[in-house]
Amino acid sequence: MVLPDQKTNDELFLGRWPSKLEPWPRERGLWVGPENDQDDFPQALIRQYTSDKMWTWTGRNLFFMCDIHADADAFFLSLLGGGAIVMTGPADEDFELTDLGRESRFIIGGDCFDKGPNNLRLLEAIHQLYLKGADLVLLAGNHDIRTYLGIFYAESKDPLLDHLFVRMGKKTVPLLKEIFDKFVSKKDGRVSQLDPTIHNLLFPDESWYEQFPKVASRWVRPEKLDKELRRIREKTVEFEARARDFGMNMAQVYAATSKFRELFFSPDGRYHWFFDKMKLAHREGSYLFVHAGMDDVASEIILKGSVEELNRQFHEALANDPFDLYHGILGNAFRTKYREFDYDFTPQGVDCLHRAGLYAIVHGHRNICQGQRVLIREGMLNFECDASVDSHTRHLEGLYGPGGAVVVFTPEGRVLGLSTDYPYIKSFHPGNITIFRDDNEFADNTSRGLG
Repeated sequence: MVLPDQKTNDELFLGRWPSKLEPWPRERGLWVGPENDQDDFPQALIRQYTSDKMWTWTGRNLFFMCDIHADADAFFLSLLGGGAIVMTGPADEDFELTDLGRESRFIIGGDCFDKGPNNLRLLEAIHQLYLKGADLVLLAGNHDIRTYLGIFYAESKDPLLDHLFVRMGKKTVPLLKEIFDKFVSKKDGRVSQLDPTIHNLLFPDESWYEQFPKVASRWVRPEKLDKELRRIREKTVEFEARARDFGMNMAQVYAATSKFRELFFSPDGRYHWFFDKMKLAHREGSYLFVHAGMDDVASEIILKGSVEELNRQFHEALANDPFDLYHGILGNAFRTKYREFDYDFTPQGVDCLHRAGLYAIVHGHRNICQGQRVLIREGMLNFECDASVDSHTRHLEGLYGPGGAVVVFTPEGRVLGLSTDYPYIKSFHPGNITIFRDDNEFADNTSRGLG
């Protein structure tokens, strides 16, 4: 932990976190940086959007964090900033939920893997939060599912699947190194005796580059195929180079991959809870929580069924066909950036969500640098919450010091955006809002189209 005692906690809390409120969306023109598209949409447009809708909330306090990317210090700092925990000592397990934390729900909005200093340490910290009694919801991020996909299909020589291990990219090497050092190296003396030709099991050969375009057209749009082939060649070179940088040969990479399956996929594995607990989406009142965004088909599933039906299909696909999950409609919820090759989100999809009583999407995926952002995309209110908290992203963005960010949904229906990189607490209120403090009352009204 970087928070060894209470004095350090107080210094970090008081020195980096804002204490004064300002209206959200904030005034235009305050963004200082290369992209003014990271600023909020104009206040008048947001007010016009919210004013004619009957919003609902569940009457609970909720913390939303996302894109923590293997940075446990950012995770703890975000929890401290929201007032959810207090540290009681120097170790990662030395914390307790506050009274506020015990009565709140926590949503971790995806992308726990990659980029940061230690994947397993973050997972252990999240599990500690769960073990200490937190009401925890864990959402799927593209980095999380891409890692699942690559390990799940490693060694498959099916031309549709042969590239998925290397498709994870060099960012996965640190995770494999962590697994090897913690769970393999001292327990498995056979690693050095593994066949050096193991490379051929993990990476596609030349024939794959001819076969893949023929079998992948159902899932990969034509405009993406050439890019995919080019990137696999690049990623193969990058992956091997990164492994060497971390002192790993391919036999050790293979051993770590096998251990990953045991740890994450076996029912009694140490981290089996991670993917087992994971959801694609979560609903609270008029807010839909996902990692990236929505499309027309997923929106229609919600309208005709429910968010839980979306999650049921997600878990079925994760267990039986994660390739189809990643590249299909459901995967769009944790991959989309509303590009030309992403699945469409049109006024038809927006209408489905509005008819279901959902008026805002809360997500991460696209990192920004001055706290969270509110905007209208495709006719739908969005809260962008990837506030660049992990140390790797902060270095690339030139951000100072450790990062933390949390969005707090209060029992009264207010949305508060807190970040160590913005001097004010951003405060949003939708206007007309009904609070259902009893979950059954909320569910009954939702089924009648009032939620």
